Amino acid sequence: MDTWQRRTGLYVLGLIGIILVYALAYDYGMSAFENEPRTFLKSLQIVVETFTTTGYGSDGDWQSTEMLLLIIVMDITGVVLIFLALPVLLFPLFEEAMETKAPNTVENGLSDHVVICQFSPRGETLVTELDTWDVDYVIVEPDRDRANELYEDGYYVIHADPQSVDGLERAHLSSARAVVADASDQVNTSIILTAREVDESVQTVSVVKEPDRAKYHDLAGADAVLSPRGLLGESLASKVTTGVSTTLGDSIEIGEDFDIAELPIHRGSELVGTTLADSGIREETGVNVIGAWFHGQFVSPPDPDAELDGSTVLLVSGTESQLEQLKQMTLSSVRGFRRGETVIIGAGEVGQTITSALTSAGVPHTVLDQTDEQGVDVVGDATEPDDLRHAGISAARTVILALSEDTDTEFATLVIRDLNPDVEIIARAEESENVQKMYRAGADYVLALSTVSGRMLASTVLEDEDVISMDQQVEVIRIAADGLGNATLGEADIRSRTGCTVVAIERDSQVITDLGPDVTIEPTDKLVIAGTDDGVTRFKSVFG
Repeated sequence: MDTWQRRTGLYVLGLIGIILVYALAYDYGMSAFENEPRTFLKSLQIVVETFTTTGYGSDGDWQSTEMLLLIIVMDITGVVLIFLALPVLLFPLFEEAMETKAPNTVENGLSDHVVICQFSPRGETLVTELDTWDVDYVIVEPDRDRANELYEDGYYVIHADPQSVDGLERAHLSSARAVVADASDQVNTSIILTAREVDESVQTVSVVKEPDRAKYHDLAGADAVLSPRGLLGESLASKVTTGVSTTLGDSIEIGEDFDIAELPIHRGSELVGTTLADSGIREETGVNVIGAWFHGQFVSPPDPDAELDGSTVLLVSGTESQLEQLKQMTLSSVRGFRRGETVIIGAGEVGQTITSALTSAGVPHTVLDQTDEQGVDVVGDATEPDDLRHAGISAARTVILALSEDTDTEFATLVIRDLNPDVEIIARAEESENVQKMYRAGADYVLALSTVSGRMLASTVLEDEDVISMDQQVEVIRIAADGLGNATLGEADIRSRTGCTVVAIERDSQVITDLGPDVTIEPTDKLVIAGTDDGVTRFKSVFG
C-alpha cells in the first residue's frame, strides 16, 4: 500500500470514529441538558449535517451552555477535518491524475534497439552515444517513481522488472541488438540469466563492480563483462607512466604507423605559457592537433591563440615517432622520478590498479589511505594537512586522487593545492557533473568513472559501428563518405561546418593521412573523423 492510500485509510477511520463520538455526545447532551431526547440515528444525522455543512434541520435552538459549547467545538472540528482532507486526499488525487506516467511496455515495431536494465550515471553517457548513432534504446526501470522521473526528462523508459521474463518481453528483448545489465552484481547476473531465458541469441553486456565476481557474470551467460574501475585506474596511471594514452586504453588503427592519442601537458613543460600558434608543435613534430581540453572542456578546433597550461590535454594524430617527439615536449624539463614523487591517495580498486601500473613502470610512489592494509604506506585522512604532509605532498611532483567520494576529492584537492601549489593533481570523479568543480578546486586532470563506464558500454554495444571513444565529450569514428560526392576537403569545409576533423581517408586498402585541401573525397571512401558528440551528429546531418 502506497503512502497516499495509507493516509486515506487512516483519515477515513479517524473521521468515522470522531463522528461516532460526537453522535454519542450529542445524544447524551440533548437528554441531559436540553431535556429533548433524540434517537441515536437522529443524533448521528445532526453530526453528519454539521460536519458536511449541509444544515441542522429542525435542531438549532439549543439553550444550555453545555450544548452550545458542544456545537461550537463540533463546528470547529468539522472545519478542521475539511481542511485536512484537502492535502491528505484531494491534492494527492489531483497530482496523481495529472502526473505523467512511464508506460509499462514499448511501442510495437521497435527493433534493433538496446535494452538498458536500470539507469545509472554511466547510462546517461551510453544513451548519448546511442542517440549519436541513431540507435534506439529502452530503459527498463523497476522503480515506479524513478521511471516516471526519467520519462518526464525525455528518456524512453518503461516501468517493468528487468529480472522477470515478462519485464524483458515487454521491452521486446527478442528483437533487440543487445541488453545491458547495469545494477548491482547480484541483480546483473539475474538479469543476464533472465535474458538468456527469453532469447539465447541476444548480445548480453554486464557491468561488474567487484572484479573478482566477473567469473560469475560469465557463468550467467554474459557475452561481455566490463570492469570500469580497473580501466579508470589504468587511464589515470598512464598520465604518469607514459603521457601518451587514450582514455579507454585503446587507439584506433589508421594504417600501420598512424595513431590518435591524447597528451596531457605537464607542469614544467616548455609548452606551458605558450599559445597553440606559437608552440611550434606542428612545425617541430608534424602532428595534427585535432582538439584540446582546457580545464575539462573539449574544444575542436582549438583557437590558435589559446594559451596552454598544466591542465591542457591535446588530442593529436600522427606517426608513432611524431607522437613520441611531442610527448617529450609535453613532459616537464626537470622531470626525473625520485622516491616519493608520486602520491596515490586511496587504496580501493582504482587505487590498487594505479599502484600496480606505477610499480610495473618502475615509478616510485607513496600510497595514503584511511585503512591500514597491504600496500598502504601512510595511514591517514586525505583531507587532513598533517596526514598529507606525512605522505610527502610538499615534495611530491604528482598526486593521484583515487577516492570514491567526490566531495572528499574536491576538498582534498583544495588542501593539496594549498600545501603544494606546483604539484600536478590527477583526480578521479565518480560523477561527470562534478568534474568542473574539481577543476575549479585546482585539479589538472580529471576523469569521471561514469564517463569511462558509459563509453565502454557504447564501444561494446556499437562495435559494429567501429566507434572508438577517447574521453568525455569526444569520439573518433569511421564513417562512409558517400554524402560528400567528389568534393575536395577544402570544398567540403568539414571542420568549420561541423567542428569535426578529418584525420584520415581509407580508400580500398590504402590509408591517406597526408591530407590537404586539394585531396578529393571519393564516394566509396571511409573517413576517420574526430569530434564531439554534437559535432558527429552535425556531420551526419550535413553530409548524410
